Amino acid sequence: MSTPSLPSSQAAPVISATRPFYWSVRRELWENHSIYIAPLAVAFLGLCGFVVSLIFPPKHETGLMGIDPAYHTVALAMPYSHAAMLLMITGLIVGVFYSLDALHSERRDRSILFWKSLPVSDFTTVITKAVIPMLVLPLLVFVITVVMQLIMLLLSIAALLLGGGSVATLLTQLPLFQLQFVVLYSLAVSTLWYAPIYGWLLLVSSWARRATLLWAVLPPLAISAVEWIAFHTSHFGSLLLNRLYGFAPDAYVLTMPDGSLVDPHFIPVTQLAPGRFLASPGLWIGLVLAAAFLAAAIRLRRYREPI
Repeated sequence: MSTPSLPSSQAAPVISATRPFYWSVRRELWENHSIYIAPLAVAFLGLCGFVVSLIFPPKHETGLMGIDPAYHTVALAMPYSHAAMLLMITGLIVGVFYSLDALHSERRDRSILFWKSLPVSDFTTVITKAVIPMLVLPLLVFVITVVMQLIMLLLSIAALLLGGGSVATLLTQLPLFQLQFVVLYSLAVSTLWYAPIYGWLLLVSSWARRATLLWAVLPPLAISAVEWIAFHTSHFGSLLLNRLYGFAPDAYVLTMPDGSLVDPHFIPVTQLAPGRFLASPGLWIGLVLAAAFLAAAIRLRRYREPI
């Protein structure tokens, strides 16, 4: 005898496989306002400083009109590059502290008991928390950077019109779209390079009972110290330093065709080397380590209890 099927009105609702992930990301944005407040605050302060520099230019310059014609491109790009670098550093700092607190805070305030009662797996939870510093935050920083630079451009145009300067020179010699493309590229490159750092911080966040920052920093320092004392070498310390800024030689061509060094205030798109970066062993070793750290964090969250 066949069992009669339920009426369509009583059928069990079908939940999309991506829906828990989507709502988990929204939850992180709701609960961690610093993800967007900190970059917005830094952008506002940067704009205030830019306005002051337009009103009171340095004594050795006369605003935009006082730039040496031989260095127009770099000099015009400099404040826009400074703004982008400031926001990128802010995003990195926010990502570090978010990762340290992401899995620790839910055990500290015992909300892990509530979240585990929901139909959201440990895998989804940890991956969501990894996506915030590795995808959401870089995209947010890029959007804020673009808006900030456009506002800076409008303010520069207004200052030139009021001061009798040449707006055409600014618009023709300022490589704004190149700057923004390089910012997007740099955010992608640095995020991939820093993936094992974020993975390690999330692992510490899921394991440590307190003082997550100390537990994140002391083990690498201790390994470096033991290596130096035992073998008088610093290979591990060199690896740590390379993980901080070692992507630059692979991601960019640091010399111009004429042999001069690239000015970091303006890196032309022709100096980008995505193929060489993607082929670098350090990138893939770091991604493997990041995957291992995240797998360990997922397993730890499965068995960790509130603090």
